[in-house]
Amino acid sequence: MSAIREETDALGTVVVPADALWGAQTQRAIENFPISGQRFGRVFLAALGEVKRACAQSNTELGYLAPELAVPVLQACDEVISGALDLHFPVDVFQTGSGTSTNMNANEVIANRAIQLLGGRVGSKSPVHPNDHVNLSQSSNDVMPTVTHVAVTLALRNSLQPALEGLYVALLEKAHAFESVVKTGRTHLQDATPVRLGQEFDGYAAQVQQSLARLQAAQGALRPLALGGTAVGTGINCPPGFSARAIAHLNAALGTDFVEAPNHMAANASQEALVEVSGQLKTVAVSLSKIADDIRWLASGPRGGLGELRLPEVQPGSSIMPGKVNPVMVEALLMVAAQVIGFDSALTLGGLGARFELNTMLPLMTHNLLQGITWLANAARAFTERCVIGLEADVERCFTLVERNLALATALTPVIGYDAAASIAQEAYRSGRTIKEVALERGVATPALLEDLLDPVRMSTSKLAEANNAVDAAQDITATDIP
Repeated sequence: MSAIREETDALGTVVVPADALWGAQTQRAIENFPISGQRFGRVFLAALGEVKRACAQSNTELGYLAPELAVPVLQACDEVISGALDLHFPVDVFQTGSGTSTNMNANEVIANRAIQLLGGRVGSKSPVHPNDHVNLSQSSNDVMPTVTHVAVTLALRNSLQPALEGLYVALLEKAHAFESVVKTGRTHLQDATPVRLGQEFDGYAAQVQQSLARLQAAQGALRPLALGGTAVGTGINCPPGFSARAIAHLNAALGTDFVEAPNHMAANASQEALVEVSGQLKTVAVSLSKIADDIRWLASGPRGGLGELRLPEVQPGSSIMPGKVNPVMVEALLMVAAQVIGFDSALTLGGLGARFELNTMLPLMTHNLLQGITWLANAARAFTERCVIGLEADVERCFTLVERNLALATALTPVIGYDAAASIAQEAYRSGRTIKEVALERGVATPALLEDLLDPVRMSTSKLAEANNAVDAAQDITATDIP
């Protein structure tokens, strides 16, 4: 049997593993919540350590925490931040709705590690007490929302934002590389007027750029911190100036611009900022899904589908069909995006968990946001590195399809009218010929003019004036000239 020690709390005696830095309240949480096996991850624990460190610094400066205790407490916080004490945070994500179990886990670990550093006995709560010293001027009800805002901000800034920036650069590079490749545009999954492959990728890059703007907006929603509201938003047991000092220390350590919430009742009681951030994250997931799925379609085949793109061959695609290559990187990203959208649904329900002065679904909301951010960042990074960077255009295939595109008849409309152009398109479809061939047969314009009008490169230009050049040149042609 492993060595144990006995600790006490308000409910009585609790048996704790002798080598554990957690205490009685954490042990009760371990026994109460053997639910998912999922714990808060590295980003969250680092943010938790940062918040506890900033609080200890503020309490010390205000004269509420003795310097001789502050030194080991701050060192213990640094170890939480670094990850050295991660094994001592065993509490399941699904726990008390305020996250009190995790806050007390931190308080006990930091207190016991400080006691160790001072040469005392772990579990004695002396000379450092988890509540009286580590949790001084705080409550779980303001600490945990604060930690969530900090953790999510760091995850967005340090993980998802760089991943999307990398994807943006890769897509923009492909946009330049594919600028001269003219292909069939598609609407409703049907052929439409020509576009350039580079224009499509420029559009994808713009979507990612918009996603980055959404992340900036999300971080803005997270700036106000609940710290200082303590139990119910009234700030009971929190000295004047505490939260301002603590937040200043946080900002100095992290290079952030957090501010104290203008209304602590709202900051404690509701978590609409997290719902807003989740909505932005869901939108990013939808945007990435569109980009990835387009690439999957464009690379479909390679002979029985569109086949306009060639995917990098990152792994065999089938256990039974030799030589098959599947869009596996796309599929991984699409699955992650679907999960992020699912997280958002649960997180929205979590936002509905606010009653009176407290939201009691905060651990769920925190977990979903951090998981979604981490997974989406990892998937976007892998998609960029293992798919987008290695994409190639099948120029010949693009040219073949665009030459047979019936939507080329659109360019004839300003010259011969919609109905006449539609008639040419219908005849081309019935006969299996091209628009140009039917138009030449009917003599609707000179061969030179038709060559100009039906040039896919001209049709795919993004400049309206250039697109109208051929029409202007044909302005002397009237409806009476058309057979």
